[in-house]
Amino acid sequence: MSAPVEIRFRLDGKDRTAAVPPNTALLDLLRERYGLTGVRASCERGVCGACTVLIDGTPSASCSLFAFAVDGADVETVHGQGSADGQGGTRLGPVQRAFAERGGFQCGYCTSGMIMLTTALLREYPDPDESRIRSWISSNICRCTGYAMIIESVRRAAELLREEPNG
Repeated sequence: MSAPVEIRFRLDGKDRTAAVPPNTALLDLLRERYGLTGVRASCERGVCGACTVLIDGTPSASCSLFAFAVDGADVETVHGQGSADGQGGTRLGPVQRAFAERGGFQCGYCTSGMIMLTTALLREYPDPDESRIRSWISSNICRCTGYAMIIESVRRAAELLREEPNG
């Protein structure tokens, strides 16, 4: 067995250090060590998008990356998309709120990956047209909604972000 590799990275805004076996998938590190089960394990081949996280702002399949690949990187998950509500809880972020308002989920399994894709999309293209939205979300598989409500959720998220004081 190979010796553990020490990695330092930022996870949802917090500095982290972890010693991991070199064959540890980022998905496993996030779910097992940090309890971030909203990062879904599904196909575990980098095909479905349920495990999508942002690494230095770029959507990435956490199931197909070794954890050591994020050494020095900024990793964002669906867990970091909300904000403190002032009462010890978390308030939904604008993208999460849009998905809730527009029903951009059914079973919810793909939702965290779709939220992360939407976050990256709207950072790069704050007012995307339907073609761009379809192109971006096409990398994630949803077996429930037929995508119409997801597209509406992305549009609503763009509106909410534009309405934010610093947006």
